[in-house]
Amino acid sequence: MVLPGPLNPHGRAKPLTPRDEFDELVLTLVAALTARWPVELADVEFATEDLPPPPDDWSDSAGTFSCLIRSQGHTPARVVVFRRPVELRAKTRLERLALVNEVLLEHVADLLGRDPQDL
Repeated sequence: MVLPGPLNPHGRAKPLTPRDEFDELVLTLVAALTARWPVELADVEFATEDLPPPPDDWSDSAGTFSCLIRSQGHTPARVVVFRRPVELRAKTRLERLALVNEVLLEHVADLLGRDPQDL
């Protein structure tokens, strides 16, 4: 048990939920990408969701880790990473980091009109 004190007035720090950990991981990777391409990615929104919406025909058996929604009019482009499919595929934090990094790089490369290998 941790008692409140001057450095921790509320006692024990609340542990992060899996969703909070995933959001933090994505934010870290997005910060690195936007630092590298600040102008090109200035109008791109990045988000996380727990699950992708179900497909209309339910025939797609492959897992979807993310989606890219292109900009339309005044609506900016948006990259959404889905937490549960990533967690089901990647069991450790390092595996999740690598998978999310790969997914984000693919979408950023697509937005920039480049090959993901070049990034």
